[in-house]
Amino acid sequence: MQRRIIIVLMVVAGASLGASFLPMAWDTIGLTGNQWLNNPFTNILIGAIIFFLFALVLERYISAGLSYIEKKLSEISLTYLLFGAIGTIIGLMIGMIISIPLYNLNIPFVTSFMPFFVMILLGYFGFQVGVTRIDEWKKIFTPKSKKNDETQQQILERKAGDTFHRYKILDTSVIIDGRVYDIAKTGFLEGTILIPNFVLYELQYIADSGDSLKRVRGRRGLDILNALQKEEDISVEMYDGDFEDIQEVDSKLLKLAKLLDGVVVTNDYNLNKVAEFQNVPVLNINALANAVKPVVIPGETMDVLLVKAGTERQQGVAYLDDGTMVVVEDGQHYMNERIKVVVTSALQTAAGRMIFAKPAHSGRGIDDVKPETTATDLEQAESSDNTQKNSNQKQNQQNGNQKNRNKGRKNA
Repeated sequence: MQRRIIIVLMVVAGASLGASFLPMAWDTIGLTGNQWLNNPFTNILIGAIIFFLFALVLERYISAGLSYIEKKLSEISLTYLLFGAIGTIIGLMIGMIISIPLYNLNIPFVTSFMPFFVMILLGYFGFQVGVTRIDEWKKIFTPKSKKNDETQQQILERKAGDTFHRYKILDTSVIIDGRVYDIAKTGFLEGTILIPNFVLYELQYIADSGDSLKRVRGRRGLDILNALQKEEDISVEMYDGDFEDIQEVDSKLLKLAKLLDGVVVTNDYNLNKVAEFQNVPVLNINALANAVKPVVIPGETMDVLLVKAGTERQQGVAYLDDGTMVVVEDGQHYMNERIKVVVTSALQTAAGRMIFAKPAHSGRGIDDVKPETTATDLEQAESSDNTQKNSNQKQNQQNGNQKNRNKGRKNA
């Protein structure tokens, strides 16, 4: 079907060009008086045949070019195409108006070339203005209340000063997590908390999910946002803008942070790394939680409740109040008991911290157990030794007397 359309269009174009330019060609070569050649029907037929032959040769290349253009257009958003087309049309109209005086100058070069150049140039400028100012055009054509316009203008034009604090732009993951609400209430998040509309839409999409777990998480995030907005001591603003040329919410967050010179607040490890690579400031709630956990050093003792068995060496597992896992060697013998342990080492990872320990009494050997001695014990020990010595001496004396008697009997 595409091949037929291309051939038909080429034939129509050839017929039109033949009717327009072949009379001038016959006049140039001196065949104006030939009625067989110089008539509209012949001119149209010759032009159509020539372009039909061209179509047979070039149809494959034209189809490939059209497929490439179609593929590229499918990758471009409708908003981009719409505003680009509107800008191009406006540019061409302005170029046409400017070209009217140029046609009236009757200067060969200016009259023939300059109008075409002006229209192409202004059409290109119109296209660029249309596609590079999409956000501004959307704001112009989208009806908004006066209050929202003033708020958006303040967001975009806010300047740094003595009391300047960067916007804290919340990610979807940190809203669902919920700890940001408690952190904001304590005052550690200075400045204004900014909630982009595309984050709110993503939360609403999660809350409407068919998966029950996702639905609960999405509703929890919406509840956290409502709680933040109701707090009088916390400044919360909405950002109504969007980036239609970007599909991923994380990429939109990073672009918004660059636009407003803000800080992204997130729990997403991957987003954290991408933001660091793009030099976008990030506040990671998990990193904050790890930073405020109590520090333990080897040799420190603590009381823990062993709740489950470990995987190696009869290990037992306990948890601190902040959720830190404590692995106790030989702890399976004390399951569901609260014992005192000694810290042997600690391991810090990106996922959190793990403490290794052993029961406190397992560190004391036989040599470490030394009974207390008193003066009475010493006297009793000395008395026992003297008694033993006297008994040994008496035994030796009796043995000597017995030997002497035996010798006397033998002599007799």
